[in-house]
Amino acid sequence: MTDRAGPQAETPVAKPQADPTGQKARAGTPGDAGHVEKSGRAGQVEMAGEIGAEVFDALRKVSTATVTTQLFARGLRNTFLAGLRPLNPAHTRMVGEAFTLRHIPAREDLDVLSVFRDYDHPQRLAVESVGPGQVLVMDCRGQTRAASIGGILATRLLRRGAAGLVTDGAVRDSPYFAELELPAFAAGVCATTNLARHHAVDLQVPIGCAEVPVYPGDIIVADAEGVVCVPRHLAAQVARDALEQERLEDFIQAEVAAGAPLRGTYPPDEDTLRRYRDTLPGGGGAG
Repeated sequence: MTDRAGPQAETPVAKPQADPTGQKARAGTPGDAGHVEKSGRAGQVEMAGEIGAEVFDALRKVSTATVTTQLFARGLRNTFLAGLRPLNPAHTRMVGEAFTLRHIPAREDLDVLSVFRDYDHPQRLAVESVGPGQVLVMDCRGQTRAASIGGILATRLLRRGAAGLVTDGAVRDSPYFAELELPAFAAGVCATTNLARHHAVDLQVPIGCAEVPVYPGDIIVADAEGVVCVPRHLAAQVARDALEQERLEDFIQAEVAAGAPLRGTYPPDEDTLRRYRDTLPGGGGAG
């Protein structure tokens, strides 16, 4: 794995200042997904409400396709992080609160190997701040010509109990990711160190990842198809209705597989809905 800065006997370079603009990450309380930066400014506001374990359990049972449909029904059309693929096909199911990290383009006099000697470098600070059950979501502006993270840092996330990681950039050490028991989604792979293209600046602020807005504390849901971002305040109702949608669609799938035509079946007419309701516990329950 290659997250380390590498040999320290590199060609002499300009030594970074104590805190060049944006070098030290601006953030809410580290590891606290209950904070979000209002309009990208310094004032923090509390995100409303705890989310019960039953909501997370429900979201683990439904597909991202179903979740996006439920969000679309609520007027949200841009929630699926298109173009991101799972790095380990054996570990794709992921549900957790978003912990965000924002990057801007790298600058040659600031982004040098020696910055990694600072344990509070924003990238390293983010990894050490992600809490159990959270998902590290990185805004890399869709740039894949340098990695955003590698195997060592991903392993640290796994050991900290993170639910997974998401980047609209690339990763390095991809053969290691292919065996790592941490759900991880990226736009590509690239062996080049992150410093070549990315300058980490902000933790726990609103970001854009794969052109989707992601706020700290939003709920990230992923499966083999990809990643969707659920606004935190909608998570409970989306989870509830997504479960019901999938129960109905499983019934419809079986009907179509048995030879039923689309007319009257998909979408279901009243007769199909009645037969579906008869299959529910107690029979004749609400559809």
